[in-house]
Order: sequence, then structure tokens, then C-alpha cells
Amino acid sequence: MGNRYRKPTTFRCNAGSRFSKSAMVWSLVGFLLLLHLYSLVSRTNGFGREIRFRKSHSPLLRELEEVEEENIQLPPQRGRRSPRAAKRRPRRTTTLIDEFLDENSQLRHIFFPGMKTAIDPMKNLGNDSFYYHPGRVWLDTEGNPIQAHGGCMLYDKRSETYYWYGEYKDGPTYHSHKKGAARVDIIGVGCYSSKDLWKWKNEGIVLPGEETNETHDLHKSNVLERPKVIYNEKTGKYVMWMHIDDANYTKAAVGVAISNDPTGPFDYLYSKRPHRFDSRDMTIFKDDDGVAYIIYSSEDNSELHVGPLTEDYLDVTNIMRRILINQHREAPALFKYQGTYYMITSGCTGWAPNEALAHAAESVMGPWETVGNPCIGGNKMLRLATFFAQGTYVIPLPGLPGSFIFMADRWNPADLRDSRYIWLPMIVGGPADRPLEYNFGFPLWSRVSIYWHRKWRLPLGWSVQK
Repeated sequence: MGNRYRKPTTFRCNAGSRFSKSAMVWSLVGFLLLLHLYSLVSRTNGFGREIRFRKSHSPLLRELEEVEEENIQLPPQRGRRSPRAAKRRPRRTTTLIDEFLDENSQLRHIFFPGMKTAIDPMKNLGNDSFYYHPGRVWLDTEGNPIQAHGGCMLYDKRSETYYWYGEYKDGPTYHSHKKGAARVDIIGVGCYSSKDLWKWKNEGIVLPGEETNETHDLHKSNVLERPKVIYNEKTGKYVMWMHIDDANYTKAAVGVAISNDPTGPFDYLYSKRPHRFDSRDMTIFKDDDGVAYIIYSSEDNSELHVGPLTEDYLDVTNIMRRILINQHREAPALFKYQGTYYMITSGCTGWAPNEALAHAAESVMGPWETVGNPCIGGNKMLRLATFFAQGTYVIPLPGLPGSFIFMADRWNPADLRDSRYIWLPMIVGGPADRPLEYNFGFPLWSRVSIYWHRKWRLPLGWSVQK
């Protein structure tokens, strides 16, 4: 982005000398062409070259920035077709996403490893202790799979404890009608607590669904998604916002609940369409000054809306801005680093995975600019599918500047209760993936990098108190 405070440049030359003027003009053109050429070369001169340039000088982060590659081979296509049938209707080439969505795929064990590989933090795992294994079953301290999908993380300073909230989907998956999306009846919002971000204690369902009252927003036949919780220092209340919908996704509203304690119970207050617009995938972001914002997909998911909440966090204000218009992004996850606001979003493809994009802005209210796909490692298909997951939240890591945990869900539409968690290290630093020809200037934003690992851990010695 060009410097808006840049002073105009004047050239001192002989007005009667055409050679001097033309030489300077051609010199300027040549300089711009060199910048353009450098941009093309730096963006196409190999993936490894970019990674080395972005490496951190911190020895604590080098292990997190190591790139792991994956070589997943597509299985041979099942069944034979006659030459005539193939000629009449050529079969579309099967992709890894097709295999991911096929519950009978021979690659199923790669995307959804069985219980034999489950991570149980309460057992002596030897060298695997404190390692995250993206995609494996993750057990709580009682030995049960964690149920906190589409969730968020709240760090409570008073108890120095992390609280993980998410959709409790431990029920059967079904379709309400032939064209309906896969769903699980509302059970409620689950909550888990941890001191180290690895061992999680089940605190129970802190906002339960409604079994009998069919008019209630939380009746089991409806939709409760993406719960987000923030703490209000002025009122001493924990406030939960969530996406509320009916089975056909026509209500498109937000719901609000409140509690005196991070482990609930939360009292459900009401639902509404924020700013009188439809709202589906959403999140809540609390800034350093205590002002909280809602960000939600709207206008049939064609754009995002952002606006501040009231001081008690229980409602929206009249202020709203439209951002990423006509870009069809959802699943926003916001964070802030060194005064710049960043956001990870996904495309709109239902349960199917798609490419994540990182965005940056000088203000939460925008304007927001897209700075590229943040995914690094794996293989091209993994990067274009966000490692077969969809982002939900970003956790800052105190004591590790520019370092975060990217929280994502690997949805399993065949059995939603068996959806998995993809937690990966995310680091902000280095030049953004923006072409120089955008404005003939260097980009303002830093690169956001999410590194693929089959297994990884936080640096030794890291603790919540740092």
C-alpha cells in the first residue's frame, strides 16, 4: 500500500532538455517494471524459498515453522465402465475432497483415524505427551471424546484457566428432509477447562437445549452453532453469542446468553437479526480497550457485517459496516497483533472444505484487504482445503510474540459427533502474499502463516502465565 503521507517528488532539470525528461521517465518506468518482475519471481520461485525468508529468529519457534509435506495417493477408481458409457458421459476425475466426503473411501482412516490412535492426556504417552495430533480423536480427562465444535477459547485471568466452549454434538446425525443439510439435534453448548491447553476437564453443558417447548430458540429441532463467550469487566458477566437458526436455515439470527461464572449455567435471553440483516456464521471480538464487536456473514453469505456491541455486550449498536462485499466468505476468526487486525475466513461450500483466506485492516470496522491463503505445508490440495478443516477461533500465545494457535474443525457430515479438531501453529511475520502491481508499492500487512504438522507441541517451558 502506498504511503498516504508521502510528499510529492519534484525533479530538477533543464526544461529545454528533452533528453533529461525522457531519461527520467524511462528510468521510472524501468524501476516499476523491475518491481513487477521481482514480485513475479518472488511469488513463483519455489515454495521453500518463501518459507526460509519467513523463518523466525526465535529458537523457540523454529520447530513450529518446520514444514511437513504429505503425499496422499488417490486410490484406484472402483468399478469398470464400458467404453461406450465412458464416451457418452466421461467420468469426472476424483479429487481428494471427493474422497474426504465419501464415508466409504479407502482413505477414510487418513482423514478420520480410529480410536486406537486417540490422544488420552491422562495416560503416560511417553514422547507423545503434550503433542497435538490434528485429526485424531482427542479425549478429555474422563476418557471421552471432546465435544466442543465450532467453538471459542476464553482465558479467565482470575482463575488463570482456559475455557473451551463449543457445540455439543454427541447425538445421531440425520437429514430433516432430502435436500436438508446433515444435522444433530440441539443438545447444548459444552464447556471444558484447562491450565495447559492440552488436558481438558469436562465442565458439562453450560447452555442446554430445550426438549419440549417447540417455540423456543433452543428447541432440539433448531440450530445452535458457533458459540462465542467474552467477559465484561464492567458488569462482571460472561456473555455468550451464537448463531440461531431453524432446520432450514431461514431464521438466520443471533442468540445471546449470560452467566455469572465461566462454567455456567448460562441464561438464554433472546434472539434477533442484528442490524435487521440475516446472520449466519458469526464471531465476537473483544478489543484491547474493552469494546466488543460482532462479525457475521450476511446477505445470503455474500458479505460480512461488523459493528460494536453495547457496553454490557448484550446487544448491537446502530453502527455497522459492510466488508468483503461479494466475496462470499464465512467462519470469521479475528485476532490482533501489533495494532493490526487480522481475520481468517473460509469459503461457502457447506460441509465441504475449501480455501482459507487471511485478511488485514487498520481498524476492526475496515476497510479489510485480503492478503492470501495462510496455509503452509502438507500439499497443494491440503492447502487449498485448509487441511480439510474450517477455522473457528485464534488463540494468542503469551510470551511468544506473533504466535497463535489456529483452531479449526474437520467436519464429518456422515457422523457430526465424530468431527475432529485441527489445531495448528500460526505465526504472523514477513511480507504478505500481495502482488506489487496492486498499487506499485510494498504491501503494508504481515504474512499470516498456518503450518501443517502431523504432530506438534508448544515450545518447552511455555506456560499460560508468561
